[in-house]
Parts: sequence; C-alpha cells; structure tokens
Amino acid sequence: MLQPQPTEKQAERAIVATLVLPGSAAAQAEDPLAEIRGLAAAAGAEVVDGVSQRLAKVNPRAAFGKGKIEELRQLALASDAQLLVVDHDLSPSQGRNLEKDLQIRVVDRTELILDIFSTRAQSRQAKLQVELAQLEYMKTRLQRMWTHLERTEGAIGSRGPGETQLETDRRLVSKKISDLKSRLRAIEKRRHRQAVVREYPYTVSLVGYTNAGKSSLLRRLTGADVFVADQLFATLDTLVRNWQLEDGRQLVLADTVGFVRDLPHSLVASFHATLEETLNADLLLHVCDASSPELEIHLQAVEKVLQEIGALGIPMLLVFNKWDLVAADERLMLQKRFPQAIAVSAGDGYGLSQLEDAVGRYLDAWSLHLEVHVPAEDGRLLADFQKVSQVLKEAYQEQDWVAEIRISPRHWNALLPELTRNGGRFKVFAESDNPAAQAG
Repeated sequence: MLQPQPTEKQAERAIVATLVLPGSAAAQAEDPLAEIRGLAAAAGAEVVDGVSQRLAKVNPRAAFGKGKIEELRQLALASDAQLLVVDHDLSPSQGRNLEKDLQIRVVDRTELILDIFSTRAQSRQAKLQVELAQLEYMKTRLQRMWTHLERTEGAIGSRGPGETQLETDRRLVSKKISDLKSRLRAIEKRRHRQAVVREYPYTVSLVGYTNAGKSSLLRRLTGADVFVADQLFATLDTLVRNWQLEDGRQLVLADTVGFVRDLPHSLVASFHATLEETLNADLLLHVCDASSPELEIHLQAVEKVLQEIGALGIPMLLVFNKWDLVAADERLMLQKRFPQAIAVSAGDGYGLSQLEDAVGRYLDAWSLHLEVHVPAEDGRLLADFQKVSQVLKEAYQEQDWVAEIRISPRHWNALLPELTRNGGRFKVFAESDNPAAQAG
C-alpha cells in the first residue's frame, strides 16, 4: 500500500509595494523595489509583481493614494496574490484599511524582517532576542489598537471586559518583556566574560550589510565549515573562529548579523548581546558588496547601525567583496573614491593576502609597543601577558620576566592595574603614542 507523501507548503503569492518619498533610500535606489523583493523572497514568499508610488508624504489613511490602491487591488485579483508586502512601517489603522480595500493580508517592513529573523534563529539566544523584538513591536501596536476603548473609558456601554482585557494584555506583554530582558542580560554577561578571557591577543569583527558575503569571507579566511547562502539574513548568531595570519599571528574572527537599512529599533536593542562581539573588537572589517548598485545606501545604513550601538570609535577597514563581479570602469571609480579600501573576492580568493597584510598593519598601528617587567613569581599575570599580547622578545633578568610586546589597548587597560599593584614596570617605545599607555 502506498504511503501518503507529505506535501510542501505552497509559497504565498505576494505583491511588493513601496513609497518613493523625497530624500528616502528608495528615491536614491536604482531599483526601489529590489530590497523588498529580496526580503519577501527570504521570508518564503513568491513575488509575483511590484508597485511603487512617488508621493510628497505618506497618506495617513492607507499609506498609498486612492488610485494606487485601486491598481494594487486589480493586480491582486489578476495575479491571485494572497499577500501585500509594504516596504514601510504601517500604523495598525493603515494596515487594516489596506486589508479592507484589497481583501488580502498586508505585512509591513518591520513585520517582514521580524518574521525572517524568527525563522532563521537557531541558538537559544537568537530565539530569545527575536521574541523580545516581536513583543516590543506588538506592545506599541497593542496600545494603538486599543485607543478606541481608552477614549471612551468609563462611558456607558464601554465599561467592563474591554478595559480589563486591555490592561491584562498590557501587563502580560510587559511581564514577558521584562523576563526576556533579564534572561538576555545574563547571556550578555557570559558572552562579555568569554570575550575578555579569550586567549588570542586580537579580535577582528566582520560587519556589513546583509548578504555582503561576510560568512563566505570568514569561511575562506579560516577554513571554517559555516553556513553560506545567497540570501538576506543567512547569519543571525555570532560565529567566532580562529584566524592565523601569514605572519603566524593568531586572531579571533567574528561574523555578526548583517545590517539592513531601517533596521527596526526593537531588533537593534534586542540583539545588543549579539552585537557585543562588535563592541569588543580591536578592528572592524566593514564588508560590502562592491557589485551592488545600492552600495552607497548600504554604506550609510551600516554606519547608522554602528553609531546606534556605539561602535564608530573602533578602527575600521573597508573591504570591497565580490570584486570579480565589478566592471573595470567601476573598479577605477571605487579605488579613486576609497583609496584605503581592500578589494577581495571570497569566491575565488582574490586579494586575501593583501587583506591579511592590511589587517596586520592596522593592528600594529593601533597596538601599544611596550617593554614590560613582570615579577617572575607572579605566574598568573605572566601567563596573561603571554596569552593576550604578541611577544616580540623575552628574557629573564634577576627576578623579572622582561618582554618586548605589542598589545591592544583593551587588554593593556585590563592588565595595567595588576602590573603596577604587584611592583611591575613598563616602558613605552617611541612609535607608540596611544594615550592608553602612560610611561612608568
């Protein structure tokens, strides 16, 4: 007897739509619908059509103008679409009005990104972070959705279960948010401790727009078996791997969640523990897709997120990935505009030696060049210096371990108090003018 075979879930047929507003990213984009198409596809939808509308400002009733809504209705009927994906955040009333006008389900940009994150989250931490972001988003919408009851609070016909349910919902959501934040704080503390006690002297973090090729680059540089896919938000959890430079130096290389323009604030906040890896880095490699027509928009979006999380003060090296896909004239233009950038292709390995050399130079320039005298009897402190610094020369003189080292300001600031407290000494070499070190 034949066994019934499970059927694949049919992809929802979707129309994507965006408003092209003055000064918006869509107004600068070569194809204003390209990113929302990619996001919808990443969520599992089958995009059957797309519509954009230029407006001076958003229509308060349903975001789009009356004529464009009729066009969307006709498109939905003709293409048998079940879903409209809007590349903007909609108020609850705008979403309801669009659904009423079109008779199909409507999802806005934030809901779409949260949905993608919820399906991609693998670790417990990522799942908690996504759940927190979803609840934060739901809480604001819950308040707006219940405003019709608040306006009539205490009025005849409005008292009783409605008000009780509103307060109950708010209390339950708020309690759940508080619980999730407590659990994530505990995870964040553990991750911070792990970052501080790592054996290798330097941490380099890959940051960049989603689908720029960060995971492919990490795989090529470290030989790690990591998931790589040509899709948005393929990586949500931070991946940490060991990376050995050609000069023998050992680094920690971290791949973080990709950024996107207009990334929901709730996601930035809830993913703070994951982004902590970026804040603990000694050097950021800003990886971008050099072949993307929206390169400028992507660069601005990444800088905005880095500013939000307080990471703009960390040294950063711009890396143009997918260089093999860039035309010759475009290459010349990019090299002229960004002379310090390193061009690579994670796919075929082009430029990786130059990238390693540049990383080495950046770390040397940022590192402190010191001579330290550590009491030999203090074995733990001596071991800490050997773990977190690059030892150039070492010898024992009388009762001290004397070493010429390069060390990151982060590690030096952690070890300096113990060194001075235990009677150790140090000297700053001339080329090191970093204010993190004061000659003793």
